[in-house]
Amino acid sequence: MRDITTSKEKLLKKIRKALLEKRDNPYPNLEDLPHYAQNETSLDVLFAEQFTSISGQFVFCEDEVQFIENLLELAEERKWRKIYCWEPQLQAILTRFDYPFFETDKDFEQADVGFTLCEALIARNGSILLSNANMAGRRLSIYPPVHIVLAYTSQMVLDLKDGFKLIKNKYGNNLPSMISNVTGPSRTADIEKTLVLGAHGPKELFVFLLDGQV
Repeated sequence: MRDITTSKEKLLKKIRKALLEKRDNPYPNLEDLPHYAQNETSLDVLFAEQFTSISGQFVFCEDEVQFIENLLELAEERKWRKIYCWEPQLQAILTRFDYPFFETDKDFEQADVGFTLCEALIARNGSILLSNANMAGRRLSIYPPVHIVLAYTSQMVLDLKDGFKLIKNKYGNNLPSMISNVTGPSRTADIEKTLVLGAHGPKELFVFLLDGQV
């Protein structure tokens, strides 16, 4: 008798059979195997190299005074007038140095800069882990044309899995409803294959890295 079983049915039969046959994992230590060659570069230098290679702008600060000095110089140069900051920890730093900022969303559509903290910096690919667990929520890192992130060296990790481990240790089972991995400014090349920055979010992305604990 001619076999009328279709190719799809044969494939599904093989899958069912494989699922019924329990086998030991041939690669139990796969997650522990290194996926990249060893890199002797320090994490902050590696992050800076990767971050600037994707159009990010990186500023290292030894202390809060140097951070404010760099911020003042940049704001003067760029003529930023409306800097929005909603996170109490960040507001406390700016207030200590009498740096002006908007603490509500009044006239938010006119914002020059959204200023936030972050969850982690991923050195391997120069990306930033953000969440909506703090007062900055979802809008502040997306709507203004410029996004500035203040991060600490204690938040610097090598890989994405290390960043998620930081978040898990911080929040336990109460994980934020949104965790995003930001790699450089918003960009697209969909229109006539021409790279355009700021298409779906901030056109410029700055990271101020402060030496110390968050």
